[in-house]
Amino acid sequence: MQRSEVDAPGPRATISSYRPVARTDAEVRWCGLVAAGTDLLAVAAPVAAALAAAHEPGVLRRTAVAALAWLLVGALGRRYVHWVWAEGGPVAPLLRDWLVLVGVLALLRGAAGPGGAPPVTVAALLPSLVAAVVVRRTIHRYLRGRRRYARALRRVLVVGEAQAVDLVMGQLARRTDHEYVVVGACTAGGTELPDGVPVCARLGTDGPDGTGGDDAAVVAAAEELRADLVFAVPGRHLSGDRLRRLSWALHDRDLPLMVLPGVVEVARHRVRLTTAAGLTLLHIAPPHRRGVQTLAKAVVDRLGALLLVLVLAPVFAALALAVRLGSPGPALYRQVRVGKDGVPFPMWKFRTMIVGAEGARSGLEEDNESDGHMFKLRRDPRVTPLGRLLRRHSLDELPQLVNVLLGHMSLVGPRPPLPEEADRYDEVERRRLSVRPGLTGLWQVSGRSDLSWHETVSLDLRYVDNWSCAWDMGVLARTVRAVLDGRGAY
Repeated sequence: MQRSEVDAPGPRATISSYRPVARTDAEVRWCGLVAAGTDLLAVAAPVAAALAAAHEPGVLRRTAVAALAWLLVGALGRRYVHWVWAEGGPVAPLLRDWLVLVGVLALLRGAAGPGGAPPVTVAALLPSLVAAVVVRRTIHRYLRGRRRYARALRRVLVVGEAQAVDLVMGQLARRTDHEYVVVGACTAGGTELPDGVPVCARLGTDGPDGTGGDDAAVVAAAEELRADLVFAVPGRHLSGDRLRRLSWALHDRDLPLMVLPGVVEVARHRVRLTTAAGLTLLHIAPPHRRGVQTLAKAVVDRLGALLLVLVLAPVFAALALAVRLGSPGPALYRQVRVGKDGVPFPMWKFRTMIVGAEGARSGLEEDNESDGHMFKLRRDPRVTPLGRLLRRHSLDELPQLVNVLLGHMSLVGPRPPLPEEADRYDEVERRRLSVRPGLTGLWQVSGRSDLSWHETVSLDLRYVDNWSCAWDMGVLARTVRAVLDGRGAY
């Protein structure tokens, strides 16, 4: 099976299967040095070339000012710290820093006069932004690859009630797109962890001050395990003043603390921290359902589908002819699917099966390879030889561009289910129907039919709750590679 974003390798499954993970702080630091060096060169080279071409005096001095200003802006923006690589280096902060650089150089030139600072030209400074984006994305992909082999990870000690600790461990174990590996646990409240998971310390429920009084045990466990940071999961036995005292004990030893609020699958752009009356509040914005982004998505869907239909018209004609000549029957296949809010619609595809394939499905039900509501068969005898080729590269789905034009579907979204599949959805699975289904989506760029039903639902719900226009553009770009690769399609 192709390993997806929600598929985890063995070394990070549970604490009980923990194997020592090499310290990779030096490796991550090298990434920071590479990024800083690239930033330096990406400013220095084009600025020096622009100054030399303009026959400006003091090329070296002015180039140094521009390059050091870019490094300083990056350092103040914390672009060279480890968590930047975990997040993939978002473009928005880089663009903001680049605009700050342009402004700083403009101010320097105005304050020092014509000969005091390099001339600010967007053409000379633009390579610095492009290089920063490319390098950070490259480093992020490199580190994600290393994490699949238990490298470039941060060692975590989890503190909380047993049930909450077990939930955190399971969530981290199912995914490989993060930098954390659990190396130990401290449980509060006296409850046992399941499956014989080793516990480093058991925290009492009452201490001399009514707060537990055993923060030293957590600190000792973290130091013994060489943990890089501590995850605290608030609960009945770990909240309020006790959590505050734990933070004091950890911070006195320079150990970072992360508090897990308990919400899952919420993208960072929806989260905002604020305070009131000494309380730390986590504001979670609702998913985009209306507004400018929704309007932009509708416009991109219609214009994109129209452009693709016009450009691919010769391909449509060639594929239709090939299907007709390849096996008896029509070129197009019409199937009822369930769209937004459970409304059915006719979906079109190039025919990839023999005529009458639906009637033959009942005899194949016992061979179904899907673990959910879908019917999937890797070697489906109803699929024609040409149909296998079309499915492998998703060419059979091209007629769905017409569905996008008609407003039944979107370019990006969850896959539209069959009515009998949707009828078996529970409350969680039905949330997939709260947006328009898509021609492509996270399911396609993460493994397609190789994904389990749980993985498919997780990806769809992540998209439904967190989508943005920028995310759609990323999925469309990754779709090209997935279609050319052809893995997971049958």
